[in-house]
Amino acid sequence: VQLQACGGGLVQPGGSLRLSCVASGFTLGSYTVAWFRQTPGKEREAVSCISSKDGSTNYADSVKGRFTISRDNAKNTMYLQMNSLKPEDTAVYYCNSDGLWGQGTEVTVSS
Repeated sequence: VQLQACGGGLVQPGGSLRLSCVASGFTLGSYTVAWFRQTPGKEREAVSCISSKDGSTNYADSVKGRFTISRDNAKNTMYLQMNSLKPEDTAVYYCNSDGLWGQGTEVTVSS
């Protein structure tokens, strides 16, 4: 049972990235799933989540209108589309499902 995140990298301000998180050993669609991020010296913060019940989504105020969370149950995968990236979005991003954490993928927004 694990989550495997990928898709991070170095991008210029204003650019885009799409993070993916593949679940193995369980059915991702049965759970509410979320993305978190963390920078050195700070607590891990919630970025976005999507409900397993009705597909409703929630976003941190700092990313509203720029990030989009989604899931593909057939692929057992969740995504985070990040547009209009800002330097303050630089962090390690983690996926989470029912308390299970992925290993994190690093996003750096810099010119």
